[in-house]
Amino acid sequence: MDQRLQPLTHALRELADAHRNDPEALLLLLRDLESLHREIQDGPFRQSLPENRQKLFSLLQTMERSGGWPYIPRLQLRTFIGLLDQDSTDLAA
Repeated sequence: MDQRLQPLTHALRELADAHRNDPEALLLLLRDLESLHREIQDGPFRQSLPENRQKLFSLLQTMERSGGWPYIPRLQLRTFIGLLDQDSTDLAA
């Protein structure tokens, strides 16, 4: 899996780098990645979960050891605005 995924992640990094000064393009990329994440999570991943309680517990332990649940956090607009306000207050002081 890693050998097949590596060229794709490399291409995504190059795409992000090519648009590093274009926040609208980067926002679109992030939205597409989040959409893909949800699609995989709600489809193939959920369908692949074991129905046996012991196997599910084992999978959860493996997930915890390897870094937990793969989540792409979304920076909330209010948090972002708050950070901007904080920076402008710091500059004025």
